[in-house]
Amino acid sequence: MSVAQSGPLGLRGFQAWLLGYADYVMSERRAAFFDLDRTLVRVDTPRLYTRYRRKKGEASWRDSLQVAWWVLQYTAGMIDAPRVARKALADFAGKEESWLIKTCDEWFPQYVLPEIQARGRELVNSHKQSGDLVAIVTAATAYVAWPVARELGIDHVVCSELEVENGRFTGEPIEPLCYGEGKIIRAGALLDKFGIGFDKVTFFSDSITDLPLLSKVDVPVAVNPDRRLLRAARARGWQVQNW
Repeated sequence: MSVAQSGPLGLRGFQAWLLGYADYVMSERRAAFFDLDRTLVRVDTPRLYTRYRRKKGEASWRDSLQVAWWVLQYTAGMIDAPRVARKALADFAGKEESWLIKTCDEWFPQYVLPEIQARGRELVNSHKQSGDLVAIVTAATAYVAWPVARELGIDHVVCSELEVENGRFTGEPIEPLCYGEGKIIRAGALLDKFGIGFDKVTFFSDSITDLPLLSKVDVPVAVNPDRRLLRAARARGWQVQNW
């Protein structure tokens, strides 16, 4: 017996039911967002990258101190992100994008891979098995985030973007940076593509700089939080996890 003859709904009725069920499933789908530095990765990736460049003779102690100062400001939520981004990107102007892709692919196995959190890996797999939309949401660039995403089987990355013209960096970031309120804008664009609202999002982060997005989602999770985020999480009754 054909589908069209198998019940009172008939073929058209079955198709309508199937579409309705698909809409229902999509409307119930959740998303899980993971920050990168000090969340999925145990330490700050800018420091790891500077260590890699020092070993290759491409960075000085002064460069290391500058990065450490920027990381400290970022952690405190006191950084002028666009200004620092432009200063950091000045040396990239005119360089080929393929150079940075190759560099980060070389850097990742030795410096980043050993720092990926085991608990983060477990939770990524758990959310994937639940059918959640899983994404890395980070202020870092795609060149840093995608090697981690590929390692963890994550299909989506929401990140800061660098301007590229004719295959070469201009030295300018594309605003908004994926930082503070900019994370809400960029993460929202991904959610819109899949018809998921912020009321169905779990977000794991360590930093007070992510307070805007943590406050926007329905399940904020403070992971290895800095002192300011720990205070904010406790005051709001959020989950606090130590990986």
